[in-house]
Amino acid sequence: MIKETTGVNISSVEENIPPELAERPQWVCWRYEECANGPTKVPYVPGTERRASSTDLMTWATCDVALSAYEVGEPPYDGVGFVFSSADPYVGIDLDDCRNPKSGEIAPWAKKIIARVQEGYIEISPSGEGIHVIIEGTLRGGRTQKKIKPSGKIEMYSRERFFTISGRVL
Repeated sequence: MIKETTGVNISSVEENIPPELAERPQWVCWRYEECANGPTKVPYVPGTERRASSTDLMTWATCDVALSAYEVGEPPYDGVGFVFSSADPYVGIDLDDCRNPKSGEIAPWAKKIIARVQEGYIEISPSGEGIHVIIEGTLRGGRTQKKIKPSGKIEMYSRERFFTISGRVL
């Protein structure tokens, strides 16, 4: 099942997510919601209308449960996501506004970062305009953010955040 509005393909997620990520019970569903600054991605406990928390593991589920809830579509979600926790060895690197969704061209600054990744999971974000990288590592303080000029942004997380997952491997 492919939902074109978010670029999420369940088969691709099932096939492409590394087993070590899929087996962790750190998955949520998410949907777009309007907030003061525009649309935002809000995490939900899979199969419910209850919001999930990136700091409460009791609101997370397995990858299979999240994918099933997304596929059923009741309640409706826009995708699935992986939650970063201090109990896991993962760091997520979010490269925003670095990819042309029509041509697939990636900005030079993002290409340099991607080229440095030795091992890890790299995918096109659900919007098609960014790249997500999940690698093993540590990040002091759990979060960092850096803006790139003239456009684009890098954010890195190792806990208390979630990444939307598309399954569209780069």
